[in-house]
Amino acid sequence: MPCPAPAGGFLAADFAQEYVAGAVAPFLLSSVFAGETPMLPMIDLAFSKKDALAGHLWGLLYDGWTADSDRSGVSVFTQAYENRGPHNARKKIFMSATTPDLIDARYRGRLRRFHELLLAEEHAGRPLMRHFLDLYYELFWDLHVGADGGLPAVVRRFTADFTTVLGFWYPTSDTVYRAYMRARADRPAVMAWLRARVQALVDGSAPEPERTLVHYWLRNGELGEDFSRDDILVECLHDLMAFPQWATMVHRVAGVLEPVRGDSQVRSWFTRTMREGPDETDGGPFTRLDRFVMELFRTISPNPGSLSTLRHTQALLGGGISGLVTPNAAANADPRHWEDPARFDPDRFRAAPTSADGDDARCRQAGLARCPFPREAFDVRDGRAVRLVNSGYGAVYSEVDGTPHPVCDTAGYAAFGFGYRRCPAEHLSVEFVKEFLRRVWQDGISFEWLDVEVPEQVPVNPGTVADDITFRRASSA
Repeated sequence: MPCPAPAGGFLAADFAQEYVAGAVAPFLLSSVFAGETPMLPMIDLAFSKKDALAGHLWGLLYDGWTADSDRSGVSVFTQAYENRGPHNARKKIFMSATTPDLIDARYRGRLRRFHELLLAEEHAGRPLMRHFLDLYYELFWDLHVGADGGLPAVVRRFTADFTTVLGFWYPTSDTVYRAYMRARADRPAVMAWLRARVQALVDGSAPEPERTLVHYWLRNGELGEDFSRDDILVECLHDLMAFPQWATMVHRVAGVLEPVRGDSQVRSWFTRTMREGPDETDGGPFTRLDRFVMELFRTISPNPGSLSTLRHTQALLGGGISGLVTPNAAANADPRHWEDPARFDPDRFRAAPTSADGDDARCRQAGLARCPFPREAFDVRDGRAVRLVNSGYGAVYSEVDGTPHPVCDTAGYAAFGFGYRRCPAEHLSVEFVKEFLRRVWQDGISFEWLDVEVPEQVPVNPGTVADDITFRRASSA
């Protein structure tokens, strides 16, 4: 259920002055505009990622209430392209931790265990999403810095409050205020814990460091200017804003698979995909299950769009933040890119262009003189035979032992952004959903909407707070 805007716009009398100035005022003064739907799979560099974040959220990332990237580190998601090092180096270093070989060797077991626990017999018939979040907090930090021994209470509380702010969104609401201020109070202890975890990875004293994302950021960024220690800390916190798309996908995929109010096309394709062989490629770059999940991402669009900041040419009296969103859902459903875009059809990706196809010739076919983005590779420094390259439109992908692992590179597939903005955790997100579906199929899981008048409010994703679906197992049906 969408989280409603607070009625009347009034603030509670006990809101702290620093919160009103640091979160409420930027929220009320900001303007975000809908941008055009791209015809090519890239966003122009005139639309910058510098400080591209909703103005009321900076207090979750920094000690102050505003962006502090020059002194306290920066996330690649809020960093201008020209400041990322040569040929988008910062994005490639981030992606060095999420390549398919690492997912298979280092992360997949934990993804499978997550879904095994999520859909365990003892939770059948209970609301799904609260249990999801309880497990997700552990998985998130374990993947980033290694935390399989259990999270400190303060880190768990901070992560829950951070997620609550995102889900309930409006800083004028009492729920957001309470969660935000608790997160601010806990932030020093959380940052001390996070610094210690990163230092253990630097020292080599952490157990199994190669099981963490930060290990590869350290090895391949070498704590240089393109990925400093402070950058790593901020990147971890910013990922708390990006990774909730996993919750969005589980919630919405469960909904479309639900047999009464779900989508019969999706259910039919799911059965066909799993019965005919989910790992068969049919001679193309993507397996059947890849294509099914990609079509889910295309039709569900968990990320509504890519936020850019704009250069002011005139702002005489305006002091607020101006942003522009390049829409993902509109691009995913654009009939200029897809035949019958409303139809659920994973096979549309059998012949779709990929990032490995995006060379000068393809760019010239689109009417360009050359590739807009140079294709120089970044060779990882952690001992693997892995290179991070990009298409002519800027989408980064990996080559592992000489074999490319491309992404679909067309403006009609916008679930993970466009061009140099492409999400560097795309493969990890797709594999997370694939493992969810494998567990659903293996255990004979079915979903059903809860028959409750007022479901518990759980922050599923920004602006959505509902715990309104459950599951049954074949053995307990």
